[in-house]
Amino acid sequence: LSIRRQRQMCIRDRDKELRRMREIEITKLFTSPGHDFFGRYGKGRLAHGAVEVDLVECVAGKGILGDRFFEYKEDYPGQITFLSQEVIAEVKQALSLESIDLSAFRRNAIVSGVDLNDLIGLEFDIGGITFFGAKECSPCFWMDEAIGEGTEEFLKGRGGLRCRILSSGTLKVGKHHLKARKAR
Repeated sequence: LSIRRQRQMCIRDRDKELRRMREIEITKLFTSPGHDFFGRYGKGRLAHGAVEVDLVECVAGKGILGDRFFEYKEDYPGQITFLSQEVIAEVKQALSLESIDLSAFRRNAIVSGVDLNDLIGLEFDIGGITFFGAKECSPCFWMDEAIGEGTEEFLKGRGGLRCRILSSGTLKVGKHHLKARKAR
């Protein structure tokens, strides 16, 4: 088979797998009223911090109510960000860290049970809310300061998922069904 044909088959198999209903668990949710790192290259960190919450209000096309990126830019790809609990465990082990403050990753939702990279370019539903997996949430150099030396390099290619919010609703900590499909 040609490389192109093999690639098409892999994409078709991935899409078929993702269309099935799967379970995803949201283990933590965070919001932050201000930017600690964003736009701060060479200026030092600010101390807005992140607030752990049990639920967030997702507003279609705008972001999470009360979060630093709410109404940031029209069609902004990071209206909500996700990070895998499994990847966090790998970071902890690889860097020999005793503990990690999950809010230090500056992601809105920590999830378990899905490979977030598989959702890039797809629409998906969690808890009755529709999201679009816009792109990887690439790590930045601040990760080494916030988590530990080597975090930025370790997270390349698995730093999480930036999403647009396509429908409004309340997202809660807990187990949910995830259904993904090709973007319309």
